[in-house]
Parts: sequence; C-alpha cells; structure tokens
Amino acid sequence: MPTSSKDVTAPLRRYGMIELHESVDERGVLCVADPANDGIPFDIKRVFWIYGVPQGRTRGEHAHHTCAEVLVALKGSFVAHVTDSQGSDDFVMDSPTKGLYIPARTWCSFTDFTPDCICLCLASHPYEPEGYINDREEFANLSNDRG
Repeated sequence: MPTSSKDVTAPLRRYGMIELHESVDERGVLCVADPANDGIPFDIKRVFWIYGVPQGRTRGEHAHHTCAEVLVALKGSFVAHVTDSQGSDDFVMDSPTKGLYIPARTWCSFTDFTPDCICLCLASHPYEPEGYINDREEFANLSNDRG
C-alpha cells in the first residue's frame, strides 16, 4: 500500500490530481470544487458520496464508457487504484483539498478505507447503468483498441 499522497506537481497522464481552491480565515476553511476555476474538466451533473465501507472491502472495480469523475476524500482516507491504456497508478486520497480526476474509459478500484472515510464523487453524467464497464477483460479489450 502506498504510504504518502501522490505528488500533484508530477506530470499527469490522462488521470491525475487536481488541487482544489481553499480559503482560510478566522471562521475556518472553505474549499471549492468549481469547474470554471479549479481544473475540473467537465460540468458536474451528479454528486454522490461513499461512507461506512467495511474494513477490507473494495469499491469501484469498474470503468465508464463516457462518464468522468473527480473523487475527494472529505474525511479519512482510502487508496485509489487507477488504470488506463498507458499504465496504472495508486493514489492515497487523504486530503479534502485534492481531487482525483478519473476520465471515461479508466478502470478504478478503491481500497483501504479508514472507518471515518467520506469519499465525495463529482460526475460528468447522470447515473446510467449501461454506461458502466464492469468486466476487467472487456475493459482491457477497449483499452487495447484505443492504443
């Protein structure tokens, strides 16, 4: 398991970390996920969050045909395992000011949730069951077709 967050200044391939705008004053912290100003490369069409993941369980294990997502660990942490046609990376998601951009046709699975983890997902499309690629072999074939 990775032990530290991915360096957000490292060159990105298709997926990668986005630094979200943070405003701090005596009242506390306000963090914004704004497609116009924060590097989110799509209009947000759906918002959902994941929490209460039992120890040892995995979420995700799919890709999308057209939907892109940005995931943020609002509280606690988890590990995102991301694969596209160019390779794979693991990201420790442990900051509410960093979002992981996952474009369409990118396989992802999420593990190692802390008991207090709340994972926010911002999606580019409404929920469409037919938009999911749930079979790893089907995903590999699509990835090979793209090059």
